[in-house]
Amino acid sequence: MMRKDMGMTLWSAPHHEEPLEAVVAVPGSKSATNRALILAALADGESHIVGALRSRDTDLMINALRTLGVDITEAGDGTDLTVRPNDIRGGDVDCGLAGTVMRFLPAVAAFADGDVHFDGDEQARVRPQSVTLDALRALGVTVTGNALPFTVHGQGAVPGGDITLDASGSSQFISGLLLAAARFSNGVTIRHSGGRVPSTPHIDMTVAMLAHAGVTVNTPEPAVWQVEPTTIRASDWVIEPDLSNATPFLAAAAVVGGSVTVPHWPTHTTQAGDHIRGILADMGCSVNLSDSGLTVTSSGELQGIDADLSDVGELTPTIAALAALASTPSRLRGIAHLRGHETDRLAALATEINRIGGNCEETADGLFITPVTLHGGTWHSYHDHRMATAGAILGLRVPNIKVEDIGTTAKTLPGFEKMWARMLQGGDAL
Repeated sequence: MMRKDMGMTLWSAPHHEEPLEAVVAVPGSKSATNRALILAALADGESHIVGALRSRDTDLMINALRTLGVDITEAGDGTDLTVRPNDIRGGDVDCGLAGTVMRFLPAVAAFADGDVHFDGDEQARVRPQSVTLDALRALGVTVTGNALPFTVHGQGAVPGGDITLDASGSSQFISGLLLAAARFSNGVTIRHSGGRVPSTPHIDMTVAMLAHAGVTVNTPEPAVWQVEPTTIRASDWVIEPDLSNATPFLAAAAVVGGSVTVPHWPTHTTQAGDHIRGILADMGCSVNLSDSGLTVTSSGELQGIDADLSDVGELTPTIAALAALASTPSRLRGIAHLRGHETDRLAALATEINRIGGNCEETADGLFITPVTLHGGTWHSYHDHRMATAGAILGLRVPNIKVEDIGTTAKTLPGFEKMWARMLQGGDAL
């Protein structure tokens, strides 16, 4: 149910007291879809993408590539895409709030025959971007600006070479350069200088997808990536389910009890969301991967954890919601970089958990959550899709949670509310 309160659209998060028994099929991975689109746009011929996610972030990428001259046609329900590269041209790119657009596309824009102007949502203008733009400058690209809005002055070709950067704020800074590195005249060598790079599974995904397209990434020593100039091969891509988008549904079984199965869960994957298996097991759930998919079964009683989430920061809102409902305290570490995501996720989670009676403290690199009795209230999403789903999880156990702007989930998972309702009704949430 939706209602408006002081200009905000509020969604009454369903409260649920009975154990679950549901199957939830989630659409394709956003991370894989947008990487496949970039590689297809730079390839030597026509590529096909099957099972692409269609969400705000991926639509922004598709529209941006079309603006730059790439021919993308859709079949069926729009999840099957044919991508035909063309000469890159100038134009205006809307990044929305999508980090993959604002950090992956500038390297592509460097090959344009004119200026490519980037802008996005107001919140996107404060997201760190200078690492990508300074790296492009060091590689021979002319760029005006250090954050959104900025302009890449494409000249058709880029020298490339060796660069040193600090990617401790986001692994996307490295992935964005690697995806286009083979097209640079002299290739690219990237050296990371700084603290630990977060979310390294996303770099692993980038490297694996480049290999599928015929591009080898050499790592002669830790925190160094080398790509020689070569052809990016046209490829067929089959996109895995988005495992991070699956985590709120698995978390529902953890907090309510019963079981939820996500079909087609891959046996081997580079997706960060796969780490939810070990986390839920550590919190007391039964986790089983079989031919039917991944099934999480729980009594509804959870124990707190001490977890380093540096590689899987995107799971933090889900895990924080679980921790607030556990029986013992939790410490979530290694996630200082979340202060530069769609919102400052650490401050947002602490504020919202405490707003409904919780006890959540920010630490230098994470959160310390002591479970206490929670009460209903408004859960603000901060235009952040994972904050919104965290509110939905809490609402299962806490009556009268009202989530502001549940529609922000369309960033990566359109139709979330309907899927959530079908899961609670015991049907297949497809």
